[in-house]
Amino acid sequence: MAKESSFDVVSTIDMQEVDNAFQQAKKELTQRYDLKGSGAKVSLDKASRTLTINAPSDFVAGQVVDILGTKFVRRGVDLAAIKWGESQPAAGQSVVKRATIIEGIDKDTAGKINKDIKALKLKVKVQIEGDHLRVSSASRDTLQEVIAFLKDQDYGQPLQYVNYR
Repeated sequence: MAKESSFDVVSTIDMQEVDNAFQQAKKELTQRYDLKGSGAKVSLDKASRTLTINAPSDFVAGQVVDILGTKFVRRGVDLAAIKWGESQPAAGQSVVKRATIIEGIDKDTAGKINKDIKALKLKVKVQIEGDHLRVSSASRDTLQEVIAFLKDQDYGQPLQYVNYR
């Protein structure tokens, strides 16, 4: 019998690159002419993987989100991994906007990916292992088909395909 080949479907993000982009955006907030005295602040909590923007208005918060987005793209961080919440009123006229950084595949998304792969009717086995999936098959071509299929789908977070053997 032929040896089975496999690959893992994971969703990871390089927190060092997130931190670098955050530091660049923070520096730009202090230097950019239109935002210099606005009182807009941005903070990153690495432990809980959250970004928080404190701004005097929704417009300024939107500009800070744009700056962060630009810095993330330049640093190679996928914007699909960052989920922004709604602006919430804070003290005075200011607003707070929070974002969570998604890492790992949750059970619901893993189940949906598994269901979609099974719907292809290919001879593959899918195992959900914590926050990633392992897809295995006797045929490497079949695995390539699965990867191509998954790349065309949108699961609301970036997926990577690693440990292909």
